[in-house]
Amino acid sequence: MRMIMAIWFLFLCLPIFSSLSSAASSAKFTPRFPSSIVKKPEQLSVSTKTKPYQTRYFTQILDHFTYTPNSYQKFQQKYLINDTFWGGSRNNAPIFVYTGNEGDIEWFAQNTGFMFDNAPYFKALLVFIEHRFYGESMPFGGNKDIAYSNSSTLGYLTSTQALADFAGLIINLKKNLSALHSPVVVFGGSYGGMLAAWFRLKYPHVAIGALASSAPILQFQGMVSPYSFNNIITQDYRSESENCYKVIKGSWDLIEKTAERQGGLELLRKSFRICKNQISADGIENWLGTALIYTAMTDYPTPSNFLNPLPAYPVKQMCKAIDDPKTGNNTFEKLHGVANVYYNYSGKATCFDLASHSDSLGLAGWTWQVP
Repeated sequence: MRMIMAIWFLFLCLPIFSSLSSAASSAKFTPRFPSSIVKKPEQLSVSTKTKPYQTRYFTQILDHFTYTPNSYQKFQQKYLINDTFWGGSRNNAPIFVYTGNEGDIEWFAQNTGFMFDNAPYFKALLVFIEHRFYGESMPFGGNKDIAYSNSSTLGYLTSTQALADFAGLIINLKKNLSALHSPVVVFGGSYGGMLAAWFRLKYPHVAIGALASSAPILQFQGMVSPYSFNNIITQDYRSESENCYKVIKGSWDLIEKTAERQGGLELLRKSFRICKNQISADGIENWLGTALIYTAMTDYPTPSNFLNPLPAYPVKQMCKAIDDPKTGNNTFEKLHGVANVYYNYSGKATCFDLASHSDSLGLAGWTWQVP
């Protein structure tokens, strides 16, 4: 498979603290964030009509470190706040801060139940800060095309700058709330968890603690095996069924060899019920691999709707589709059943459109950050 080695650990596990998740992978895939299947915030499980937070903006500086004339450019950084449970500054009640990931902050706020669950007990103020260059927190006049245009602008998209953003916003917010003595605990999942851990190390005077969920803080080239992520996902499927594992493992070569035959691509189109758009072996493999990887990553014991609507224990459901005796030895029919679990759990799709890719949460900056 020829998937780009760019953002493979993006969601090593997902920042849904209210659910238990299984780290996931498939034997041959290097995962990347499948922006085409991510929903806009208004499509998520939390209704936008009942948002449990207020939206605010903080005037942030572009560069915290160089002190050049350009560094004093400003942009509006979005953050969300919920004071429903807060015990107030007079009681030095704590402040829980989510260190935003590589996407629209509302997406993370609506899927981070752990903070909302614990806020009443600790009488905590909840704050979710959006990461620069994502969502609405776009420098250079809010113009994404300019912000993402070249290295001179994208050079300001770094985790170090983001951590400084968080520190400045938190300090300013505490001052405005007269809550200078309210302790701050930062929370994050995946990349956001890495940021939370790093924030506690770099700004110990701002945060007294950090909860870093599924944070691959050591997952860098030369430090951890590049196969560790894929091995975990492989075991997810293999633990359900040895046959399930073998079918998936052998499917990639079968797809590639079929595509090389005369009429092979049309056979693949019919087998997978792909809509009438251009297809390739790589495109089908990436599409199928996305389903396998992100199903394993959201292999929750209850139905979920974080990336796509999924049943409880979706990995088990995929392996059931593969092990279904009705499909006999028809590997492609088995894999179509796998795709249905992830892409068509609602049963509404009549065909799969591999060309319907859109960056609905503005995640393109991640490919800049990771290398």
